[in-house]
Amino acid sequence: MTAARLTVLVPTYAAEDPGTWDHVFDVARAADQSGIDRIVVSDHVVFGENLEAYGRVETGGVEGGRQPTGPDGHWLEPLTVLAAVAAQTDRVRLGTYILLAALRRPVVLAKQLATLDVLSQGRVDLGVGIGWQQEEYEAAGLDFKARGRLLDQSLEVCLTLWREQCASFASPELRFEGIHSMPKPLQTGGVPIWVSGRCNKPVARRLARFGSGWIPWGDDAADPVASIPRMRAEVDAAGGDGAALAVLAPLPLQRQHRSLDLGATMDRLPPLAEAGVTDFLVHVPVPESYAAAQDVYSELVTAFRAATGR
Repeated sequence: MTAARLTVLVPTYAAEDPGTWDHVFDVARAADQSGIDRIVVSDHVVFGENLEAYGRVETGGVEGGRQPTGPDGHWLEPLTVLAAVAAQTDRVRLGTYILLAALRRPVVLAKQLATLDVLSQGRVDLGVGIGWQQEEYEAAGLDFKARGRLLDQSLEVCLTLWREQCASFASPELRFEGIHSMPKPLQTGGVPIWVSGRCNKPVARRLARFGSGWIPWGDDAADPVASIPRMRAEVDAAGGDGAALAVLAPLPLQRQHRSLDLGATMDRLPPLAEAGVTDFLVHVPVPESYAAAQDVYSELVTAFRAATGR
């Protein structure tokens, strides 16, 4: 369990205009200073009005799930946020949970991520998924039913441009030859890609081709002890190395009398780590000030390190 890492979600959305987003930077700096390993931020580009689709498993949602805002909620663009956060932090890793990568033009996405990795001194992790909202793809002029293939294309273009000095690519929608894109990411092989999704063959193939780690979704996120062995087997069958798969999964918070019980929360950690969870996601509400957030995160880090032997 010594390799276990702690990730926290920093909300960059609000049901109504908060007036200022300074709290995002206060919380990010507090995470950086207190020893949190990674912060992650969410993504939505636009919303339609059919938000109940988030609760439909068949189109990529979560059974019973509800969006945290309505269609007029304020959602900041995650790569822009992480660029600003990178300038105010020194060591914490910066990730997306998750980026709807197929909504961006692949060559531009590759440049954005390479730039962010260089400016942050190699601290970027790219968490990607296909999403659940048809209207979001339609607004971008894309076929919702092709979103898995479009995501694969985006990831292949990114890796090609990050790894090849003189790059070429060909697909039914996109072709280029003799293309140069500098700078390359600082991290060897490019920005690490974390693939989100349920345990199924398309996600396993995506992991085998592109993935450094898996972000379970839906029922598989709720029970990673059962889902990790199944996904490792699927990745092996797809030609990857299931045993080497890193996994980012939620660490369920335990409460007592409405207060966070860190001891009981950390008691949930050992069986998850034994099952293969390497990165633990904690969504703990923190006060929107640097000092108060640092107090919360410092206690969390201390308890996490004690539980993992770090």
